[in-house]
Amino acid sequence: MSDIATIALIRPNLADLPGYEHALARGWSPDTDQDVSREQLERLRLDRARFLYEVYDSSTIRLPDGREVPRLPSHDFWIGDGEFCGRIGFRFQPGTEALPPTCPGHVGYAVVPWKRRRGYATQALRLILPVARAEGFARVMITCDESNEASRKVILANGGVFDGAFAHPGPGGRTKLRFWVPTA
Repeated sequence: MSDIATIALIRPNLADLPGYEHALARGWSPDTDQDVSREQLERLRLDRARFLYEVYDSSTIRLPDGREVPRLPSHDFWIGDGEFCGRIGFRFQPGTEALPPTCPGHVGYAVVPWKRRRGYATQALRLILPVARAEGFARVMITCDESNEASRKVILANGGVFDGAFAHPGPGGRTKLRFWVPTA
């Protein structure tokens, strides 16, 4: 049985890719704005190494509208407790808290459904904050859907301070909430 005390942040790698693949096959999507599970699973099964490179290391990313934009510097991790539990990442522009309009926040995370509501996201966020601090950030911006009470609780449990709501420019025009979380 897994234990929240054993949670770790793991750099994406080929050896642990089967856990990620299994999560995709079960319908989990690492993107909280759209379901990319099927598309990622197909790409992963075509060429595992290329998939890891494209998702975590390439110099550009493809936005939901199809545009390619430069990838921000980032620290990407898989959440693990002996098995794959989700992903979390910190993206940034060196020397500034500012982010381009295509980036909704500094930190993004997604936990597999069968591990939700057990503290995994709260602990993963707690573990990534020192990474942001090491990059010179005193605080990070995190956004979540207005209707996502679970994510709001994760952010607040890590000291998040509410900083307003805004209309998400993506599909559905959902309302997003913006928070600042201290890294210290």
